[in-house]
Amino acid sequence: MSRFLFQSTLFSVLLMMLFSIAGAVQADEVLALLKKADNFRLSSDSSQVEVKIDLYKNEILNKERRYSVFIKPDHRSLVLFLHASERGQKVLMLDDKFWTILPNSKRPIRITATQKLLGEASSGDIATMTWSDDYRGKLLGEENVLGLDCLHLDLTAIRQGVSYQRIELFLEKARGYPVQAKLYLASGKVAKIAEFEMGKLNGDAQVVKMTLRDRIRKNRKTVVHYLSVSDKSIPDKYYNPAYLVRNPNDTL
Repeated sequence: MSRFLFQSTLFSVLLMMLFSIAGAVQADEVLALLKKADNFRLSSDSSQVEVKIDLYKNEILNKERRYSVFIKPDHRSLVLFLHASERGQKVLMLDDKFWTILPNSKRPIRITATQKLLGEASSGDIATMTWSDDYRGKLLGEENVLGLDCLHLDLTAIRQGVSYQRIELFLEKARGYPVQAKLYLASGKVAKIAEFEMGKLNGDAQVVKMTLRDRIRKNRKTVVHYLSVSDKSIPDKYYNPAYLVRNPNDTL
């Protein structure tokens, strides 16, 4: 091998190594940003979240519903419907699988994460409240969104069972809380846009509201209120679809 060819090959190898290191560093940076953003939505791995969803048409409240959500590690969530007309209904998430359990049903019914609960709010929107476990991506730069200086992240799903295969996420630059998210379907189309509002829960800075807007039906919006978040772990039996069907009156 000539000296020139050797030097050229060595330069190429070093350049590839530098690109590989730079990519790994950015991946770690994005993961750290997502974990920080997640903490503004869910402060504990095992939590009970009280949720109210309001559906608006032409800025007039059309319908509202209440839910209790119990979240555990390893992608486990149980959603209890609290409205009188839906009481007894449940949605269970186990990793990439979703079921709905009806009060008089003899078996759980398989659904997807995109199954609507109310308005633009889907089962996945309520059952999953973290990005760092479900997505990886890159930092595209900075952008002003809703009057705030934000970091612009482009995220791709690493799990099959999530509601959105891609997310453009905008995090407030100084503190890292979520400001806006463009939520994409597998087809590549924007399904909806989410806007986040910060407030106080248990004395801590948390996301207290998520507004979901449809790109087509612009006269409608769905507002998800996070009323309370508390540390709570319920027994594993409640994350078994067969148990929930056999014991519809077993209350938490």
